This record gives sequence, C-alpha cells and structure tokens, in this order.
Amino acid sequence: MRHIVELPDARATADPSGPAVADDVTTLSNAQFRARVDAAASVLHRAGVRADDVVAVVLPNRVELVVVLFAAWRLGAAVTPVNPGLTEDDIRYQIEDSGAAVVVGEPGRASVTLDVAALAETVGPVAAAAPTDGLALIIYTSGTTGRPKGVLLGHDNLAAMCAMIIDALRLDETDHSLLILPLFHVNGIVVSVLSPLLAGGRTTIAGRFSASGFFDTVEAVRPTYFSAVPAIYAMLVAQPEGPRHDGSSLRLAICGAAPMPAELIGRFEQRYGVPIVEGYGLSEGTCASTLNPVPGQRKPGTVGVPLPGQTVAIRDADGVHAAPGEPGEVVVRGPNVMRGYLGKPGETAETVVDGWLRTGDVGYFDEDGYLVLVDRIKDMIIRGGENLYPKEIENALYRHPAVHEAAVVGVPDPVLGEVPVAHVVAAPQPAVTVDELLGHCRAELAAFKVPAAIVLVTELPRNPVGKIDKKRLRAMAATV
Repeated sequence: MRHIVELPDARATADPSGPAVADDVTTLSNAQFRARVDAAASVLHRAGVRADDVVAVVLPNRVELVVVLFAAWRLGAAVTPVNPGLTEDDIRYQIEDSGAAVVVGEPGRASVTLDVAALAETVGPVAAAAPTDGLALIIYTSGTTGRPKGVLLGHDNLAAMCAMIIDALRLDETDHSLLILPLFHVNGIVVSVLSPLLAGGRTTIAGRFSASGFFDTVEAVRPTYFSAVPAIYAMLVAQPEGPRHDGSSLRLAICGAAPMPAELIGRFEQRYGVPIVEGYGLSEGTCASTLNPVPGQRKPGTVGVPLPGQTVAIRDADGVHAAPGEPGEVVVRGPNVMRGYLGKPGETAETVVDGWLRTGDVGYFDEDGYLVLVDRIKDMIIRGGENLYPKEIENALYRHPAVHEAAVVGVPDPVLGEVPVAHVVAAPQPAVTVDELLGHCRAELAAFKVPAAIVLVTELPRNPVGKIDKKRLRAMAATV
C-alpha cells in the first residue's frame, strides 16, 4: 500500500473477512468496509464532490463518519468534521469558512445537504482520483481566543504522524482500539482509527462515554488500548468501588489533550492496573509530538520524549534555544507540522516560523530528556511582578488526597495586578474545607503562589474536546 487512500482496498484484498471497524450498531469486515467506502464515494460524486473540494460531516461518533473520510479522500477531496453539539450558528460558521461543497449529516439539521443514510446506496462505480499528498483534513481549533481556526493537514502530515504513532505504540495486527474521543478532533482520527487500521488492527467506536459503563464496554469489546483526556481518567477514578471488571485485554491507555497530574495517573493505575502513556501535541502538529516510551521508562509528571522524526526544542523570549532544565516556549519541527490556518496567512506566519511550530506552551527538558510542561504562556499569572504558573499550584492541590480535580486562573487585582484563584472538585471522601486546602497550599508553595481564594465546585467547565475551559473559569472567578 503506497497511500492512506488505498487502505480499504489493501485490507479487503489481504483479509476480506477480517474485522475492520465497528460501532454500537454496525460491524464491518474489511470487504464490507471497502464496499461501504465505494458506495459512499459514488454518492458523494453524484452530489458534485470532486478533487480539491471539501466535505463537511456533522455526525456523532459512528462508523459512517470513518466511511466518509475514506470516500471523500478517494475522490481527492478533504474532510472537515464538525462537532454536532455546536450551535447551528457555529456549525454554519465552520461550513462556510471551510467552503464545504457538501454537508453530510442527519436530515433535519439546518446546514445538512446530504442525508447520511444515502451513503449506503448503490449508484454505480466511480473512478478514484489519483492519490496525492493534497489536503486531507481541516480540523477546527476549540476557539478559546475567538472564532475557531481551520488547521490544514495534508495526506503527507497524516502519513508521517500515523507512522510515528504506530512505531511509538508498537501497534500491529493484534491491536484493537476503543475510540471514546470525538472524531471531530485529530487525536480520535489519528490515534484510534487511522493508526490501528494502517497497522493491520481494528477499531471499535464506542457510543456516548459513560464512566459507570466504561469497563463493561471494555469487558465486552476486549480492546488492547484506548486514548482519553485527563477528565475521563478523573471520572473513572471517582467511580464507586464495585465488582471488578475484566480489563486484562488492555495493554495500555493513552492520555493527551492536557497535562495529567502524576497523582491522578497513580490513582488510576493502582485501581485499574492499566499503564497510562502520557503524550503531548497539538492539532497544528497533526496530533502528537512527545510520548512516554511504551517499552522503557514512563515518567509521570512528564509528557515523554520527542517522537522519532520530529525535533522538539525549548526557546527563550529572544528565540534562542534554552539550556537543559531552563523553561521556555516549546517549538516543534517535522513532517507533521500543519500547512497553515485556512485563510489566515498572518496567523500562520506568526505560528510557524522558519518551519518551527510555536506551541504557546512553556516547558523544559529534564535531565533524562523528558519534556515537562509548565503551563500555557497565555495562562501565566503576573502577581505583583512575580510570574506564577497555574499548573504548579494545581499540582500542589492534587497532592491533597481529597482533591479530585483542580484548576487555577488569574483574576484582576487593584493592587497586585493579578492573583490566582483555584476551583476545586473535591472527592466524596474524605471531606475537606477551603481552610484546610489553603493550609495545604501554604505548606506546599511559596507564600506568593498561594491562591487568593479557593472555590469548591461540583464540576469544572470544559470545551468540546474535554479540556478545562479556563476562559469560562476566569469569568466565574472574577465574581468570587
């Protein structure tokens, strides 16, 4: 197989009856998967899709979304997956911004132009476009600083990234991923669908995530790995003790999207016996840039070592490479770096400089070459001239046994400029008070780093990918 577009054909030829992809209602063999892709490609072609067009797909996680990816790619078109939970206004914005020629989804939605059910129709064969390294995906950022931006990823980006993931995770034909992250995000597409399928394995797409039912699904499906965000692991750790499920099929779990406190990793591994491999990356870098080694030393509290084929460096404010142990902005270079932001040459030029992707994250390499993330540059708090990083305060809070989740943001202060305010979700047991948590922080942190206030909440606001929404937290904290 020379190109990712050829994957359905290659799998169907090599093992027609072997399993390919499944969800809660549909299970497709390799031959059936190819047939569905063929049918969908002909339907899209009849709807007017041609090479270099964009196909938008507004669907929850299901087999048809994966079929649309390969069907559009077969025609030489790109795909922009749209979060179906967005407002109609936000969905319309992404469709119009991407210039989508066709919008696949459930009938009745205002923006949908092609009923997803029609993709299974047989309307005759259609000639596939010659495989190229053209545009494959337009992934929209979560838009924490304004309207979302379309990240342009080519087939060359996907091929490079998948090869790195397959090598780093040691994926082969025995692997079976359980997809629980959204398919409108690049992690779900690359780590849980494309990489296992390219490695000869299979994918099962779980329905809506349920912490209480998750290990029932694992026991029934028997996956070898899954990828999730810290919020999901926190929900699983918070589950009441009950009968032990058989999770022995899992050889690892992956964590990305946001740094995961070492204490939470320890709690999950101790309870469920599944090792967590934490990594780091951005949509602009096609998914991942560092990963804790699968065979080798995993270091909780770090996001691992650079993936082979990429260069990850730390730069100071003057753009000079920082010395080991010195914090600075994390920058990335490699074949996984995006082509740019759709229609935004100025922002592209600011983000990709001389081939280096500026991540906006502050980090440093420890003595073993593992990347430690300090925080987002924009989240740094300047309190009376002192630089504070919320993640350091959050990590201190996590070291209290009653802290389930913690998030710290800066709020304006008339004297000090900014002060940190912490929002904490407490574990059911043991009970904890704000005064106790403040005392814990005073014992763990320098005085100027202790939060000006701690607010106990039942949950933290999150964006559609599962990251804590600090923009909303700042607005909440300003009223404290």
